[in-house]
Amino acid sequence: MTQEKKSVLEARGIDKYFYNPVKTQVLKKVTFNINRGEFVSVVGKSGCGKSTLLYILSTMDTAFSGELWMDEEMISGKPANYLAKLRNEKIGFVFQFHYLLNEFSVLENIMIPGLKLGKFSREELEHRAMEKLKIFEMEEHALKKAYQLSGGQKQRVAIARALINDPLLIMGDEPTGNLDKKNSDIVFNKFKELAQEFGQTMLIVTHDPEFAEGTDRIIEMEDGRVISGQ
Repeated sequence: MTQEKKSVLEARGIDKYFYNPVKTQVLKKVTFNINRGEFVSVVGKSGCGKSTLLYILSTMDTAFSGELWMDEEMISGKPANYLAKLRNEKIGFVFQFHYLLNEFSVLENIMIPGLKLGKFSREELEHRAMEKLKIFEMEEHALKKAYQLSGGQKQRVAIARALINDPLLIMGDEPTGNLDKKNSDIVFNKFKELAQEFGQTMLIVTHDPEFAEGTDRIIEMEDGRVISGQ
C-alpha cells in the first residue's frame, strides 16, 4: 500500500537574524517540504544554521520571518500555549544527550510526555510504554533506574520516549553524536525500521555522513541556506 504524499512539515522562506550586538543573518530563505513517512537528514558544517533551523521547526524559537506549516496548518504566529500543546502532541524529540531522569525507572521516563499530554490513562500509558520498549528490545530493562543503563541503552529509551504520544514527526539533534560506532548503528537501524515499518516521519540533524547516506533524503545547508535536497 503506497502512502499518500501528505505534507507533515513545510518551511517557506524562513529568515532568521541574531543581534549580538550586530545584526547577523543566520538563516536565508530556507524552503523545503517533508512528506509523511520520509526519513530526512540535515547536514552541513558547524555554524551553518542546522540547529537554529531545528529550533524554529520545532516551534521553540518563534522569532523568525517566513511561514512554518505543520500537518497542512500554518503555525507561525500562533500563541505560545498553542505551540506548547502542538509540540507535545505532534513532535517527538531526540537529542544528543538522552535527558532521562535518573531517579525514575525506564518505564516512568518513557511515560512522562504521555502524562503531560493527558490523553491516556496511566494504565494505558504503561502498556504503550512497554510496546515502545519492545520495538527497541529493551522491555526487560523496564523497571531499572535510568542510571543503571549504558549510554546506548539510554539513547534507545530516549527514542522510545519520543514515540509515546505517536507523534506526527520525530526531530533529532545529533542523536548518535555521543555514541560509539556499534550503538550508532543500532540507533540508526531503529530509525530506519520506524520509517519503513511504522511509516514514522523523521527529521534528523547529523554530523555523521554514514548516518545521512542511509536516509531517504539529505538536506544540505551552507551559510544559512539550503543548497541541496529541498
